[in-house]
Amino acid sequence: MNLRWLSSFLVAAVIVVLAVPAGAATAAAPRPNIVLLMGDDHGWDETGYNGHPYLKTPVLDEMARGGLRLDRFYSGGSSCSPTRGTVMTGRHHNRYGIFNPGWSLRPEEISVAHLLRRAGYATAHFGKWHLGPVKAASPTNPGAMGFDTWLSHDNFFELNPWFSRDGGPPQQFRGESSELVVAEALRFIDRAQREKRPFFVVVWFGSPHEPYSGLPADLALYDGLPAGFGTREVKLTSNETGRNVTRLQREVLRERFAEITAMDRAIGQLRSHLGRTGLRADTLLWYCGDNGTPPEAVATVPFRAQKGAIYEGGIRVPGVIEWPARIARPRASDVNAVTSDILPTLCELAGQPLPARPLDGLSLVPLLEGRMVERPTPIAFWNARPRAGAKPYLDPELQKGTTPLAKLGPDGATRNFQNVIYPDVREEDYAGPRAIVDNRFKLVLDGEARRSGGPSRELFDLRADPAEQRNLIATHAAEAERLERQLRNWQTSVLNSLTGADYR
Repeated sequence: MNLRWLSSFLVAAVIVVLAVPAGAATAAAPRPNIVLLMGDDHGWDETGYNGHPYLKTPVLDEMARGGLRLDRFYSGGSSCSPTRGTVMTGRHHNRYGIFNPGWSLRPEEISVAHLLRRAGYATAHFGKWHLGPVKAASPTNPGAMGFDTWLSHDNFFELNPWFSRDGGPPQQFRGESSELVVAEALRFIDRAQREKRPFFVVVWFGSPHEPYSGLPADLALYDGLPAGFGTREVKLTSNETGRNVTRLQREVLRERFAEITAMDRAIGQLRSHLGRTGLRADTLLWYCGDNGTPPEAVATVPFRAQKGAIYEGGIRVPGVIEWPARIARPRASDVNAVTSDILPTLCELAGQPLPARPLDGLSLVPLLEGRMVERPTPIAFWNARPRAGAKPYLDPELQKGTTPLAKLGPDGATRNFQNVIYPDVREEDYAGPRAIVDNRFKLVLDGEARRSGGPSRELFDLRADPAEQRNLIATHAAEAERLERQLRNWQTSVLNSLTGADYR
């Protein structure tokens, strides 16, 4: 790929992730076991350790007190499928056409599971996939993306969920969904130990995504929510009909909080098992959310906007890393980090070289070791608009999901996928809400606020104004212009990837 026209920002970013051998800093260190955990629609504010007034998350709180708390952790996208793509690839989701929820990966992508399996890890996925159908025929199922085994759902799930095991026909499992996927993960971990292999396990929970449901004991914890809390009417999916209903928010939040508490408890079951089997010290456990709080749940969000937006309320999520052997003292970090950093970080820890293609994340090993005080390159976000009339990238039949779920869209259950061909780059492809964040400032172009007549260019000092209330575009023009040039050059690189250039 010709890089002559890229800015110094992109060149520096590529050098960071490609020029240094991934295992150079940690070649002598033993490889950790790795467990990635992700909540579905779990917003930054929805943990006890971030100050929620009612939610009970004792396990995540304990992890935050004893591990590395990432106070400025971002989801790579403002919704689920896009962010999950960034975790798997270390690349922005627009590079391979995941524009929105229900858009699939491309088969040519190299995933973190591919790389860790190459390094000798036993690999498994449990829970929500949402990067393509999980059936055996899908070229983007977890197995095709590097997982030895999987028990997974095309999208999200509630109590008594349906899963496909290794691409087979969906089966229903009885019980609380977070506990079910963790139990499957523990069985896999035990098998990997018997085989004396390090393990890489991804557990992507179906909670707390709507429609909501909870066990009676978990619901009872929130029976006493104050009468003045959650008094507006909100829209969400009905578990009974799969269509939208309107309900009092306080009742909805009672169910949502119950799901979060159950997920937290399941994480505790995982941690306890690791402790009993002597694995906890050498296991890196990384929890995060996949996007900001969804509209029906916004009640205590301290940031601007919500899921789907590129303002902080759409992309700031809980993030915490626990690894007793290497993070012996608790720390809280205000260094910017993002889900795209997961692949480079894990590859460095495993001594595995990175793919020879543009990446958007960087290794956080220096942060784990206490050597990173600020991020060397900015983070960019972009809700691109899919090109109308583009031809399918994959056979539509291969993109049809199979696992049952409650939510219905215009064409049936929301479990089908798409991806489209981009043969070239056009000026209109640069459109859509987009932002770039450096260690102080954030530039937002065509943000969601523009729908209501807001400005098309906004600059915020996130250190002084995390709620993004004061637009500094008039007083800090030079900063805005610098960031806009970097953002434009980054977009050009992303669009070049979207044409398939990285696969040639």
